[in-house]
Amino acid sequence: MSNAAHHPHPHAVQFPAQERLASGAQYINGTLRPGTSGRTHSVIDPATGAEVYTYELASAADVDAAVAAAKAAFPGWAGLTPGERSDALHRFAAVLAERAEEFARAESLQCGKPLKLTREFDVPGTVDNAAFFAGAARHLQGQSAGEYSGDHTSYVRREPIGVVGSIAPWNYPLQMAAWKILPAVAAGNTIVLKPAEITPLTSLLFAEAATAAGIPDGVINIVTGTGKEAGEHLVAHPDVAMTSFTGSTAVGKRVAEVATATVKRIHLELGGKAPFVVFDDADLEAAANGAVAGALINTGQDCTAATRAYVQRPLYEAFVERTKQLMETVRLGDPFAPDTDLGPLISHAQRDRVAGFVERARGYARIVTGGEAPKNDGAYFQPTLIADAAQDSEVVQSEIFGPVLVVLPFDSDDEGLELANDTPYGLAASAWTRDVFRANRATREIKAGCVWINDHIPIISEMPHGGYKASGFGKDMSSYSFEEYTQVKHVMYDNTAVAAKDWHRTIFGDR
Repeated sequence: MSNAAHHPHPHAVQFPAQERLASGAQYINGTLRPGTSGRTHSVIDPATGAEVYTYELASAADVDAAVAAAKAAFPGWAGLTPGERSDALHRFAAVLAERAEEFARAESLQCGKPLKLTREFDVPGTVDNAAFFAGAARHLQGQSAGEYSGDHTSYVRREPIGVVGSIAPWNYPLQMAAWKILPAVAAGNTIVLKPAEITPLTSLLFAEAATAAGIPDGVINIVTGTGKEAGEHLVAHPDVAMTSFTGSTAVGKRVAEVATATVKRIHLELGGKAPFVVFDDADLEAAANGAVAGALINTGQDCTAATRAYVQRPLYEAFVERTKQLMETVRLGDPFAPDTDLGPLISHAQRDRVAGFVERARGYARIVTGGEAPKNDGAYFQPTLIADAAQDSEVVQSEIFGPVLVVLPFDSDDEGLELANDTPYGLAASAWTRDVFRANRATREIKAGCVWINDHIPIISEMPHGGYKASGFGKDMSSYSFEEYTQVKHVMYDNTAVAAKDWHRTIFGDR
């Protein structure tokens, strides 16, 4: 562990959250304001344990105010032409790009992400999402008009749903805010987003940037409160037409229960336990490098992270050894130091949770490397490689959400693909092979919303992200996300001008 974690850079150099967001952590109708719950919450820098931002949490009344603002803004925003919404989103992308460094520093401060990750992944990805949806706003197409019955002209309209109430997680606060907000507003909806109360900084900056870009007040609102108070009230709100939630499968089930009471549209992106299937003809060096990067991105706090490596037996020992060697080169340290590879977990509680999984695994598996929390003030945990665990064991079946990779051997191709599918989840997966037939078979048979071949993790704005099975349903990003955020309406015109139509005789009278 480098000394950087003990001697963080000066507070102001990181991101002066208390001064920058002094007006409060609620962004309602174009203005930052304090919450009215009477309770405060502190954002903790997980690298040092220091409090970096203390704010008043949202109450149900704040949620009501945000929903009312979104409801009032909806007719005007929905009534704009696609070109006008597109222009506004292009300006938004430009403002985000201008403020990129501020976003990167705020995200690193609240999440403990290395600055190189926020600068090169989180922030550019978000700017690109905004640019993509600026273009996509002009392509909300339905089925072309035609005379499908012979006597009528039919066409399909896509219309915005109304007020969207979304809940985002703490692992990628900026990207998740963008994934929730951008397709919703591009389609003509207005939105109230509840970020995780431990990571609100970049969601608030995002909403401020929207206002600076000229997006009307009330179109994008942020309420920062607890899931129990602000989140449940938002999902249950009668004026919220749709809810989109990203987070754990357990909380997703609760969101679905609450939303069902008012028959809302629901979009859920839930947990994952991504398999990483290495066939015996794979490039070993590529697979080992991919496994370390895919398992450790964001300190493993990624629902698409590589968590279960299945390696065909001829390559198994060599893969374990090479992955161990590479993991041991990873540098833990201050997220703001240029040579840091791995930052802390989001909190000490999350670190302890990860440590618990690893400690229990010692009883039934082999810890190849790592497995310890360094002795310092931050929520750090060493990159950890586990081998010789059974398929039905906890570390193989449960989402750990930390820098932990489990490696298991398999013999036949059939077995490898069967093991890959053998968890409740189905968000992402990868297969490593030089054989085009093996690759094609893996993409067909692995039940996941994304299957990579000879890579693991890259995502792009043009392509959809979303899961199978317990990983939820619906898509973020891409034009497919409009399936979530639009109503499809069939319009049908009679072309005959005949008063007594032939089909009427099935109801009354004779031909």
